[in-house]
Amino acid sequence: MKVLLVNGSSHVHGTTARALEEMTGVFSRAGVGTEIVQLGKEPIADCLQCSACAKLGRCVLDSGGVNEFVEKARQADGFVFATPVYYAHPSGRLFSFLDRVFYSSDSEVFAFKPGAAVAVARRGGTTSALDDINKYFGISQMPTAGSTYWNMAHGLTPEDAPRDEEGMQTLRNLARNLIWMMRCFAAGKEQGIPLPETESGRVTNFIRRGIS
Repeated sequence: MKVLLVNGSSHVHGTTARALEEMTGVFSRAGVGTEIVQLGKEPIADCLQCSACAKLGRCVLDSGGVNEFVEKARQADGFVFATPVYYAHPSGRLFSFLDRVFYSSDSEVFAFKPGAAVAVARRGGTTSALDDINKYFGISQMPTAGSTYWNMAHGLTPEDAPRDEEGMQTLRNLARNLIWMMRCFAAGKEQGIPLPETESGRVTNFIRRGIS
């Protein structure tokens, strides 16, 4: 099994990275492979809504590591998307990255694979940031992994993070829950339990004639 973890911070060794390290330790001890995808300091272009991906099978903007991530995601069993919190929402680079990743990929990349959101802040704004990330899971048929508290950690510096003992405990439990969910899905496949039927083709779009 393998988990992809995305660090939405521009700091490679920042507080968000320290939070992810707490989780990767649990994954490693359980024999679950991990890869941390660092979004970096360079700006990431947002989605243009050009819909070219529907024809190309990939994002037309070959930047930000979006297409490379989607290919890795096809082979992954679970996901963690982590973000620092500046103004009560995920970082702009993570928003742009996720918009393009989820819009340009086909449904099989993420459907029925568990995902977890993690938010890191000095003090506040984490719950609204978590809500923002969780919405990507809800629209993509992804089970959302939770923990014994909201998936957050606090600290201004990487050295502060371990002092948030409840936050670190929450992240370790989150990792364990994610492992359990992935194993349950794997066991279901081994038992031949089919995935639920997914309907498509119906789109609600109310249009009144003569009104633009």
